Amino acid sequence: MFSSLSDKLESAFRKFRSKGKLTEADVREGMREVKLALLEADVNFKVVRDFVKIVTERAVGSAVLESLVPGQQIIKIVNEELTALMGGENAKLTIASAPPTVVMMSGLQGAGKTTHTGKLAAFYKKQGKRPLMVACDVYRPAAVQQLQTLGEKLNIPVFHEAGVKPPIMAKNAIDHAKRHGNDMVFIDTAGRLHIDDEMMEEIRQVKENTNPTEILFVVDAMTGQDAVNAAKAFDDLLDISGVIVTKMDGDTRGGAALSVRYVTGKPIKFIGTGEKMEAIEPFYPDRMASRILGMGDVLTLIERAEASFDEKKAVEMEQKMRRQEFTLTDYLDTFEQMKGMGNMEEVLAMMGAKPGAVKDAKIDEGQIERTKAIILSMTVREREKPDVIGASRKRRIAAGAGVKVEDVNRLLRQFEQMGKMMKQFSGGRGGGMPGMPFGKGKRGRMF
Repeated sequence: MFSSLSDKLESAFRKFRSKGKLTEADVREGMREVKLALLEADVNFKVVRDFVKIVTERAVGSAVLESLVPGQQIIKIVNEELTALMGGENAKLTIASAPPTVVMMSGLQGAGKTTHTGKLAAFYKKQGKRPLMVACDVYRPAAVQQLQTLGEKLNIPVFHEAGVKPPIMAKNAIDHAKRHGNDMVFIDTAGRLHIDDEMMEEIRQVKENTNPTEILFVVDAMTGQDAVNAAKAFDDLLDISGVIVTKMDGDTRGGAALSVRYVTGKPIKFIGTGEKMEAIEPFYPDRMASRILGMGDVLTLIERAEASFDEKKAVEMEQKMRRQEFTLTDYLDTFEQMKGMGNMEEVLAMMGAKPGAVKDAKIDEGQIERTKAIILSMTVREREKPDVIGASRKRRIAAGAGVKVEDVNRLLRQFEQMGKMMKQFSGGRGGGMPGMPFGKGKRGRMF
């Protein structure tokens, strides 16, 4: 999402690093580039003005200009101020002392409220909560059916009363939750324009009838400054408690994510990072600042890995590696589990790869899919005992996967090389996760 901004900031920082000593004029010239980068990313101009002023004042101090590494000192200051701009620290969802915790979703049309109602409910279900979703969007065609479909998929109950006004339905849902032991209630409301007085009055009544623990404003990161203005209008009416920024995985400038906390004074609590139901993360300002500055986000990567990998299966795989019994079936399982960690470019960025380096790597997601197709075209015996795969079997596997025989040979060579590597780790020296083919022009390499 922030790749363009990261590139421009990296260009500005390169000038700071190239000089052994910095003058005040050097700092101000570099900060002009930072200012332009933020404005081009659609960050609110007032936010940019105040941010650049604070960073410049800190950067022209004697502690920086007289430092042996002034460029690094300035980057440190930018990192700290970006973190502060986005809220400073993670703001958790408030849990009511007496259940149920009521979370009301609000926002503009098309921001993703219904989808993220489901994502949030699923997120807290994994933490042992018993959520109830409430379908109060009675205006958008199929909105109720969408939430009900999500409820069936996630095995989470959905409350809806046909022909009942949303403020009354929401109140009835709270009573239903108390009777049935649901300790969290997520109310999906209709999208509305902040200039629509009638619709805004309705959502105010929903709030009045339910006394929600949290009122979250759902904002599409691709909307830009209009989203920030809408957030302010909703906050003035409802006194929102937090924000969810959706489509953070998209190719957008990202100004809304950097501006909304400053403009509304309300924290970003969650970000949507993809279309899947598990693609939602608590928002950590310090981690996001590190991502923007190309410093990586190892903590989030570790959390994704913990959520994606089955611990029992991981232990079994390690034991197989130690015994040199790792098969192509196990190899396929690693692909499936890694899917939950995001695409390879995103994983590399979280590991600290600079934006330019990630692009230059030319991660070939298609190669991963071809590898999976080849393994899936094999019989169970062939996956367990690759040695039995002769010329005729290779032709059959290649035809089934829609690839060339050379691709099958390449995969088998890689798997054989991996087996040789495992022998080096046997005898108590540890195991490891098998590598994966990853780049165009580099298909024989592993990482």
